[in-house]
Amino acid sequence: MIRYCVAFLLSIGLSVTHAAEWGVDQLMRTLADNGGGRVRFVETRYLAILEQPLTATGELVYIAPARLERHTETPVKETMVLDGDTLTLNREGKTHTLRLRDYPEVATLIDSIRATLAGDQQRLARSYALSVSGQASRWQLDLLPSDPGISKVVSRIRIGGRHGAVNEVEILQADGDRSVMSITPK
Repeated sequence: MIRYCVAFLLSIGLSVTHAAEWGVDQLMRTLADNGGGRVRFVETRYLAILEQPLTATGELVYIAPARLERHTETPVKETMVLDGDTLTLNREGKTHTLRLRDYPEVATLIDSIRATLAGDQQRLARSYALSVSGQASRWQLDLLPSDPGISKVVSRIRIGGRHGAVNEVEILQADGDRSVMSITPK
């Protein structure tokens, strides 16, 4: 569930404009101006226990500041909605709801992701070391967890973009599993 939340939260709503000066500050200022949006995704998950990777496709929606939706179409239809402190998963006619405050490590992780989407560098820096490489036309943001709770789950998050849009999110989990999400505008 955490793997889905991270990929989902990081992959929607991010856009970047061209700028002469480029770095963490510029990227965060650009992200702070974002109100949200809809994108298509293809996520490939590489799990040590499986010989072949798993692939999922669907749509992601971000409505600033706190609503995130992941509508998976394949291989199984499911919807995950994060609204404020509540995470709701709908799959095969069954609904599961949890409050993030009951899962402090997940809540800290999600708060960090929301900080990324909101361009809140100070809040993000509480849980991650940030670095940006490239330039506005092709950039990469690396998030390395400094929070011990997050580092138990995630080793690194890498977000790549070019020409004003995020086009890939890679998550390396602490156990060695990883996921790569390709993102395209709708």
